[in-house]
Amino acid sequence: MTEAMETDVLVVGGGLAGLTAAVGLRESGLRTIVVESEDILGGRARSWTDETTGDPVHIGPHIFMSEYPNMRKLLRELGTEDRVVWNGNRFILIVDGRTEIPIDFSDLPAPLHFAPSLNKDPRYTRADVLSNVPLALFSLQLTEEDVLRLDGVNASAFMRSMGVTDRFVQGFWAFTSMAIMNVPLELCSAGALLRFYRRLIGHTRYQVGFADGGLGDLFAPGAKSLIEESGGQVLLGARVRTLDGDARRVTGATLEDGRAIRARYTVAALPPDALRCLSRREWMRHAPFRDLSRFVPSPYVSTFLWFDRKLTHQRFWARSYDPNDLSCDFYDLSNIHTGWQDRPSLITTNCIWCHRAEGMDDEAIVAATVRELADYIPEAAEARVVHSVVNRIPMAIHCPFPGTESLRPQVRTAIDGLFLAGDWIATGLPSSMESACMAGWRVAEEVLAEEGRRERLAVEHLEPDGMSGLLWRFGKRLPLTRLPRWIPPHRFA
Repeated sequence: MTEAMETDVLVVGGGLAGLTAAVGLRESGLRTIVVESEDILGGRARSWTDETTGDPVHIGPHIFMSEYPNMRKLLRELGTEDRVVWNGNRFILIVDGRTEIPIDFSDLPAPLHFAPSLNKDPRYTRADVLSNVPLALFSLQLTEEDVLRLDGVNASAFMRSMGVTDRFVQGFWAFTSMAIMNVPLELCSAGALLRFYRRLIGHTRYQVGFADGGLGDLFAPGAKSLIEESGGQVLLGARVRTLDGDARRVTGATLEDGRAIRARYTVAALPPDALRCLSRREWMRHAPFRDLSRFVPSPYVSTFLWFDRKLTHQRFWARSYDPNDLSCDFYDLSNIHTGWQDRPSLITTNCIWCHRAEGMDDEAIVAATVRELADYIPEAAEARVVHSVVNRIPMAIHCPFPGTESLRPQVRTAIDGLFLAGDWIATGLPSSMESACMAGWRVAEEVLAEEGRRERLAVEHLEPDGMSGLLWRFGKRLPLTRLPRWIPPHRFA
């Protein structure tokens, strides 16, 4: 037996949320210990060096948004914000076979900034695009109360109830649900999806960005250094066996190797399934512990392909949505990473909600990915894959099924001394890196409040601008856009 380690704050989980919380507390004078079960920090955004090529790879490609103020604040404090490669005026390139459909930002004010691209999209008629206007106007007026009211509503049925054509539903909304919400449209909460859409069309100018190098390298090493420089500790390969305490209070944790850590405050920066494994039976009468089983993980497969030649100069594109496709979005890292422009293509893809890949071995996944790539770039069929890595990830985010938005918890719990952090916390954002960082800053605020110190660490998102801002401020006087309020929610279920 060893003597228990004593600390003020114990953070269980070394992903974005846990590291952000610890960074937020680093100048507080509180002693902090971060424990991470893996040998690498970063959680579901971690990265490492590929043993064969020596290249940095990550668990799967992620995108940044310039309107991610909490993520960008973390990177600024770590000195790595300049390691985000921004994509300029291009939002996304959709490919349908060899046909390229660029979705770019125009100079029109939001929500019209996507209108020129949508009007040129050969997949839709003008009637299809116009059918989405009432839904867009409605989305821009949503409050958080509205989002929760629509949480139990099926997104696919709701779009059609608003008059959106089948062609636009299947082309635009089905793709958006899968790419952003990580579930098929018919399984998605209308409230969750429209909350995202309000942000998408609410700002006139923003950009998509990518990590210049390994994603986790942008935040994990720097966060570890800051935590340790302030007197804290980071323990890797330290799996928690139990959260200690009783029905009313948490007093720390015991690790699998028998070490005990006593803490005044414990932050569980864990996904719902991991938290459920550590929750005490007595807590199950309290939210969110009684509802943890309702947060279902959305799995995905991320494939990295090193080719023997340069295949494209595009950075990022996605296939026009087809539920039978394996991959959704593609990235050529040779066109993203600094100094890699003359290298052969290193293409990585995401297979989201990857149940369709069950039973496929790595070789079959690589072959199917190359076939889909060749639909857009025929030369890929002739190129040689010199190395490949297939990452199978049990959880991208929790599935935003109807009803789950209402279950997302606050950072404070009914258990004294226990706080929660993670992308699934009630941040008012889709589960994402930004949501994880916002939850991390908020939990640091709450711990400091317990110490009698009121500090503002989380950054609130800006309200809509342009014409979207006018609709947000004054649109409640337009009853036509509030039509769904007149129809009971069960009509859409």
